[in-house]
Amino acid sequence: MGGGRGRRLDPLTKYRCKPAVPLAGKYRLVDIPISNCLNSGFNRIYILTQFNTRSLHRHIENTYRFDTFGGGKIEIFSAEQTQDNSDSWYEGTADAVRKNMRYFKAQKDDLMVILSGDQLYRMNIADLVEQHRCTGADVTIAAKAIPNERVASFGVMRVLPDLSVEEFFEKPDDLEIVEQLTMDGELRSRLKDRSSTKYSLASMGIYVFKAEVLKRTLASCGSDFGKEIIPGLLGKVAMRAYIFDDYWEDIGTVRSFFEANLGLTSFHPEFNFYDALAPIYTHPSFLPASKICHCDLQDVLVSDGCLLDEVHLKRCVLGLCSVVREGTVMENVFMMGSNCYESLEENSQEEYCVPMIGVGCHSYIRDCIIDKGARIGSHVRLTPDGKRDGFEYNGLYVRDGILCVGKDAVVPDHTIL
Repeated sequence: MGGGRGRRLDPLTKYRCKPAVPLAGKYRLVDIPISNCLNSGFNRIYILTQFNTRSLHRHIENTYRFDTFGGGKIEIFSAEQTQDNSDSWYEGTADAVRKNMRYFKAQKDDLMVILSGDQLYRMNIADLVEQHRCTGADVTIAAKAIPNERVASFGVMRVLPDLSVEEFFEKPDDLEIVEQLTMDGELRSRLKDRSSTKYSLASMGIYVFKAEVLKRTLASCGSDFGKEIIPGLLGKVAMRAYIFDDYWEDIGTVRSFFEANLGLTSFHPEFNFYDALAPIYTHPSFLPASKICHCDLQDVLVSDGCLLDEVHLKRCVLGLCSVVREGTVMENVFMMGSNCYESLEENSQEEYCVPMIGVGCHSYIRDCIIDKGARIGSHVRLTPDGKRDGFEYNGLYVRDGILCVGKDAVVPDHTIL
């Protein structure tokens, strides 16, 4: 599912859909669910898109290609008008699936796995499907244990020891209801965390459906899985929970996106991109090695093709082709990089007074996301300090306490923010 507007990730989604947002220096968010599928042995994949789709389509078409004899494929379905439906826009996650069911050609005994395009996790989906089959479920919901103080942001379930789902509450804030949903006994003992922390099971927005159940349900009601379809099926079909007890982050806000990326700078991060048995795939870059000259780096993730000259970086992620020039200091920064290099001749800097792509000399940047292609001049100071949430000025934004430099934004020399 990759059709949402991604409003909470604005301005990162101003020119791209959320699954196309760069991740960890060299990936896109959509690479995570696709890689989970491929590593689990599933290679018939459909991606449903709607808003700002160009960069996502280009990335998928250039990255995921299957041989003629393997039987695998990735197909992209964008919202479209048809003879039967003049309203082309998807009205929700379930409506997106409904409007494309005829293309899936699912048979009665098939299973359909529905995934989100904007989450960071590594899951063997084959285990999820195997539990679904073994329990005889009609619907299985992947669930993650969330501390009770955070459940108001999720759809939360009450699950019995046999994993059957008894109740479902969307973003509960009533303390009595939250207490009733708290995991205990056998379910609580399944978690790795042996502390006294109280947990409840939240839906991850990942589902397995029997194809006939999904067809029948979508034919009768509901436009959204979490808000309508799942609650409407309670007590009517065999519904089970699959407890996923590993790292999972719903990257839905600028703050969660920022922290998930900077968390990767740790030597032992919660999410490991260095797992040779379950790699995360992406478009090959064919870039030269990064050049790092006389730099002071502490907890820094540097992607291919970067140029760093006498800079001081602490807890930073640098995307492909990032350029940071002499004397600059950056702390807590995710720099997405660029699609190309630029010379002085190409830039015509003297004529137009436009900084070159990257970050200029002797600048200071902290608590910031620098989107692709941004041009930040020399002697610039950028921090979110003292700026209200929602602040906007000439391609600069403050969201969730993080300063964002917009895609292709130009920040002139000597700018102080």
